[in-house]
This record gives sequence, structure tokens and C-alpha cells, in this order.
Amino acid sequence: MSNNLYLSRTCDSELQNALSTMGAVLIEGAKWCGKTSTAANVARSTLFMQDTDNALSYQQMADTKPSLLLKGDTPRLIDEWQMSPVLWDAVRFEVDKRRTTGQFILTGSAVPADNVTAHTGTGRFARILMRPMSLYESQESNGTVSLADLFDGNCDIESLSNLSIEQIAFAICRGGFPATIGKSDKNALRMSIDYIEAIINHDISRVDGVEKNPTRVRLLLRSLARNIATTAAVHTILKDIESTETSISDKTFAVYYNALRRIFVVEAMPAWLPSIRSKTAIRTAFKHHFVDPSIATAVMRLNPEAILKDFEYFGFLFEALCTRDIRIYAQHNDGDVFHYRDKSGLESDMIVVLRDGRWGAIEVKLGNKQIEQAAKNLLKLKEKIDVDKMREPSFLMIITGGKYAFRRRDGILVVPIGCIKS
Repeated sequence: MSNNLYLSRTCDSELQNALSTMGAVLIEGAKWCGKTSTAANVARSTLFMQDTDNALSYQQMADTKPSLLLKGDTPRLIDEWQMSPVLWDAVRFEVDKRRTTGQFILTGSAVPADNVTAHTGTGRFARILMRPMSLYESQESNGTVSLADLFDGNCDIESLSNLSIEQIAFAICRGGFPATIGKSDKNALRMSIDYIEAIINHDISRVDGVEKNPTRVRLLLRSLARNIATTAAVHTILKDIESTETSISDKTFAVYYNALRRIFVVEAMPAWLPSIRSKTAIRTAFKHHFVDPSIATAVMRLNPEAILKDFEYFGFLFEALCTRDIRIYAQHNDGDVFHYRDKSGLESDMIVVLRDGRWGAIEVKLGNKQIEQAAKNLLKLKEKIDVDKMREPSFLMIITGGKYAFRRRDGILVVPIGCIKS
């Protein structure tokens, strides 16, 4: 099946590789991030579990003889498989029977409860986490600076970004959901608000069947948005909510937050725990992030003009935008993204760590005034790392909202977000 309007995604090659090595591939991610389009672009037959005309009969068939739903040309796409979790075990069994690769693609926008499948799928399923579009995928970054090249030692960069601060503000508020790309500014911004309203009023309750108070969900999301890209403690979040004269218990917070995690709305960033020369304690708290920065602006009812007037908050949102993109690019390079902060207050906004041990440190600064301090922090971090136990960093980088990409005399890279790709 081919879609001429399909915009290439960074994970396209991941999907092809997974299909060539495993019997089935599971693509997970937030609603609207493009899972179905990406899967349908390579599938040869499709089963849409949410097809309103056939959903009931599909459910009944899944309960009686699920193997019938698996018949079709391969790779066969089963969209929103979690509607009938029995399909997981049926696919696993069919993969064992057929003993060949590239048989099924499953997509899901919610993580089912741990006890709904009999088998984990180990050895049969490859898993791909899909996020909304990066700026390179939406064709707003020119991709002249490659993360893969930086890890390979090609750090002599020289480039120019075409993105203005105003365009970055719009990209934050619009988000990276494919349906918004190419729409008029007004319609694109409206769609991000509709997305968050669906989460608040429907999706968060459907994921586990537990009815949740929309007012409390909204207040929780607003507090997380106010604390985006920070390590604010749970009690700080709860205190912020209580300032509205609405209280949420620790238990309720845990239930609501876990539901948001299971529908891929929140994606906390874990702390990096490297080997360091000194005995300085490393903070282990995670950073609060959404899967897309537009979730924060939508729940706060902010448009591009509003965030341009609050440059401090704009900086946090810009870090959230960069985090989304770097996570996508790092995953493509078989890497993960962490943050670093120690007891002395030294921090790094992002640490990209590849599976082979290579790593790079990133500071995010919207404007040019903070670049010197960011550079000093990165050099201090480099000095703290015990290189007898770990590698030297592949690169030290400051991501900016500016125009020029270049390498400083001290070796630190200054790179606009509008220049980066995987």
C-alpha cells in the first residue's frame, strides 16, 4: 500500500529493519503521531480495529477465532490492536507457526494492562516507539548537521538555519502531529487544542476504564506544563494544583500520571548516572516532559504571540521542542536521552548515550546571551567525567534558536535547532 502524500519519517528505516529480522513489529506512540500512516505505507493488507462499520464483528471474531483476523497479505497491519488484546497472543502463535519474518505490524496508542497478554512477545516482536514529527521530518529543519556525523567525529560544521524565532514559536504551539503540517496557522493551532481536550475528556479514562475527573486532569496537565523541562517534585506539582482550591492526593496523582504515561502523553526524562572523578552526589530526579511541546501550550491556552512575550517560559518550551527532536534523532542512532544535575548545581539539559558507549552533552539556549555560560558548564562537566571508566564525549553542543551553526575555538558546537537531523 502506498501513500503519495506520505512524508518520510525517521523511523521508516527502523521499521524496514525490524520487519527483516522479526516476525512481528509493534509501533507504539501517542494518538495522531502517524503510526498508522507509517505502517500502512509498507503493509500489504490492513485490519482497522476502530472501523465503526465492522468494529463489533471484529471484536466478536477476536473473542471466538482471532486467527481469522490475521489472514491477509503480509506484512499485515493490525491497527489499534489493544482494542482486542487477545490478538497479541494470536499474532505470537501465528509467527511461531509461520517461522518467517515480516508477517505483522501492530500499532497501538495505549499500553494495555500488564496482565492482558499471556506472553511478552520476546523473540517474536520488535518494538518501535514513534513520536510526533521532528522539525526535520516536517521539513522545517534543513538537516545540515547530522547527529550520526557528530558521533562519528565529523564536528567541523558550518551552516545556516532558515528558522526565525517567530517560526520556532509557531512550531512549538502547532506541534509535530502530522495532521497539522501544512494546515493554515489558525486551523493547525485549533487542532492542538482539540487534541488536548480529547485527552482530558476521553482518552485518559478509556486507557484503564477508570473514570477520571476532567477538572483534575486539566489542572494536573497545566501544572506539568508550568513545570515543563524541570525536575519539580511531586509535592510541588500537588501544591501548585492546590493553589486553585482543588486538591489531588498522592494516590490520585499516581493513577492519573500513569494513565497519561500509558497513552504516551507524558514522557519523563531520566537522570544520567555516569562515572565521575569526584564524590559529588548526582541528582536522580526525572525531568518533566510531554511527548510534544504543543500539549503544554494547548493546555495553557497560549499561542505563539503569547509565548513570545514571556521569554523565560519560551526558553523552557524551546527546551521541550529540542528534547522531542533529539529523542527522535537519538533513537534512530540506537541511543537514549538523559539529563544531568549534581549537588553542586552543575547540569546539562540533555545527554545522548549510544548503546556502544559513545555519548555527547547538550545545553539548550534560546538566545545568544547565555551561550558563554552554557559553554563553561559543558567544559566543567567534561572535566568531571572519569575518562578511565568512560569515553571522552563525542561532542559538546549548545542548541540555539539562532541562525548560525559553527564550531567554537574551545571545540564546543553551536547549532540552531533548524539545522539538526538524525
